[in-house]
Amino acid sequence: MLAVLVKALSFVLIIAGGYALKKVGFFKKEDFKVLSRIVLSITLPCAVVSNFNDVAIEGSMVILVVLGILGNLLLVAAGYLAARKNDPDDKAFRIQNTAGYNIGCFTMPFVQGFLGPIGVITACLFDAGNSMMCNGGTYAMASVAGGKTRARFSDFAKKMLSSVAFDAYCIMLILRLLNLRLPDAVITFTDIGAGANGFMAMLMIGVGFELSPERDKILRIISTLAIRFSLMGAAAAIAWFFAPFAEEIRQVLAMVCLSPVSSAAVAYTGKLDNDVGTAGVVNSLSIVISVICITALMLVRAA
Repeated sequence: MLAVLVKALSFVLIIAGGYALKKVGFFKKEDFKVLSRIVLSITLPCAVVSNFNDVAIEGSMVILVVLGILGNLLLVAAGYLAARKNDPDDKAFRIQNTAGYNIGCFTMPFVQGFLGPIGVITACLFDAGNSMMCNGGTYAMASVAGGKTRARFSDFAKKMLSSVAFDAYCIMLILRLLNLRLPDAVITFTDIGAGANGFMAMLMIGVGFELSPERDKILRIISTLAIRFSLMGAAAAIAWFFAPFAEEIRQVLAMVCLSPVSSAAVAYTGKLDNDVGTAGVVNSLSIVISVICITALMLVRAA
């Protein structure tokens, strides 16, 4: 438990370090876009390839991938409904920052520490569906809602396929279903990028982080987090007690439901030309809430 808490605290400290470095002038506000491009186009795709290359997938387990997609769609719908009477920019913001789960950089250490190999495979499969959404799919929906993309399938598909991480997940999922692996030389290369992903993602969030005293932004932050965690708290309870899976899988599903908002959400908010500072606050606070929720969940499990 202590090791997991130290790792979670380390993520928070990296975010704080990125914010502090921006305040002293080491980073400029516009550097966020450079960092987000590095994360979305290099380190995150490397993490996808490295983590998925050795995961064994049976056909029946694809339901976990579907659950990852459905979990995101539920949050996308909730975000849209919360902003249905607001301007397009707010609709896009709510969709992009309510949905998505930070599993690879945050929840996976909890799963590895407490639930073993089956837990890791379960989390990876859920994350496959999740990543198809939060690394392209949700961005495409937010772009349509924000009036930046026409509501046509061709435009929607183009937005999704423009995400390198989305493409990587689709390719790796197909390869693993066919029981094919990439050569060790390729994985040796991607392991280097994958090792940097957690640090780069948290640093990016810190550089994009802004503390805004405006009342409307504070309300946006509180309502976005309240909608997400009230829905996902209920989903975690349903998964823990009622899901038709083995106990270990049910516990993993409960944990991933309580994951923080995907770190990629801040980068995609920037691609939408939306409020990156507020997105950074939502993302950072979601990490704090998730630390508390998942730690409590593991204490209940151990009781």
